[in-house]
This record gives sequence, structure tokens and C-alpha cells, in this order.
Amino acid sequence: MFLTCEGTFGIVPATMDYNGEARPGDFHAGYQEIEGINLGYLQINGTQMFALAQVLSDLFKDIPRTTISKKMETLKKIKSRRCDLKELRTLKAINSVPTRAVKCSLISKADLEALCTSCKSLSPRR
Repeated sequence: MFLTCEGTFGIVPATMDYNGEARPGDFHAGYQEIEGINLGYLQINGTQMFALAQVLSDLFKDIPRTTISKKMETLKKIKSRRCDLKELRTLKAINSVPTRAVKCSLISKADLEALCTSCKSLSPRR
């Protein structure tokens, strides 16, 4: 289901402490092809996080958003988190969210895989 084709967009410069050490919260951005669709991601603390807006508009475009929301509630283990301003700007730079977006939720790769498996029967192209 998930392809291993992956490319890194670039490293977001680390935020440095006064003693020269990188602070937590550093991340990098890249692209991964999932079910034939190129999705942008942020690698945050070792976890690939995808913009939920792009997932809904590109990967699940044939499925109503309310249906996806209900699936996420049913699966219960699927959680999304709001991204901060730095992460939002990076997602805009890699065209994962519209430039007019003022907020964005992120979903982990593991949760995205579970959601894809759960929604497989709902979409005609899968």
C-alpha cells in the first residue's frame, strides 16, 4: 500500500541554544508517495507527520470529510495535533497546505496507514 519512494525537501535550520546545541522541536520536510499521491510531510522527533488537509483533499478526495472524521473517531487511536507557526510555514513552502491557511492539523504516518486501511472499501479507486 505505501511506497518507499521518499525524498527530502530540506532541513529546517535548527534552533540553537546559547551553548550551540540544537533545541527540541527541530524537524525536516520531505515528500512521500502514498497510494500514488505525493504527500508532503514533516519529520518531527523521529515521526513522519502529514498535513490532514492535504490527506483529505488529495488522498481521500472521493470520500466525504464527515465520513473520514467518523472513521477517525471509530478507530479512537487516531489522533491529530495542531501544528505550530514554524511547521505551518514549512508546510506552505512545500505546498502541502494552501498559502492562505491559518492553522493545520497533523497526522502521523502510522495513523495515516490505519486510516487508509479502514477507508479502503469506501473509495472507488482503491
